Amino acid sequence: MMIKRTAVAMTVVMGCLAVTPALEARQAARTVTLTVTDPVGEKMSYSLKQIVAKPGEKIKVRLVSIAQTPKIVMAHNFLLMKEGTDLKKFTDAAANARATDYIPPAMKASILAQTTMVGPGESAEVTFTAPTKPGKYVFLCSFAGHWAAGMTGDFIVK
Repeated sequence: MMIKRTAVAMTVVMGCLAVTPALEARQAARTVTLTVTDPVGEKMSYSLKQIVAKPGEKIKVRLVSIAQTPKIVMAHNFLLMKEGTDLKKFTDAAANARATDYIPPAMKASILAQTTMVGPGESAEVTFTAPTKPGKYVFLCSFAGHWAAGMTGDFIVK
């Protein structure tokens, strides 16, 4: 007898076996679009300063660059950081991690979700599950100097 495995959940209801699609397959990701551009003065930012999600919600962050400055000079990414990460220490190390797209290898475990770097006219996406623990998490750009210039926001789980 051959048993075929599929992505389903089985539920026993009043003595009967019912097959339903797995929860993850049913839950479509909610898309949040963040745009980035060239700095205004010395201030840098994402188009949104806050993203609110439910615990365990599937989220797709789409990062879109409408900047004009060449990518080699100014690129952007989206990193969702673990709660309690020393952001100054992380971004200081990131500034010296050009070879790894401004992700310090020794601190990669501090990242919950990330996109690649984007330049003018480019976009990148990441789909992830929001933390199940309610709280305030930080998202930021790890390109050298961008976090210090204000390219950060709050990811609120409630």
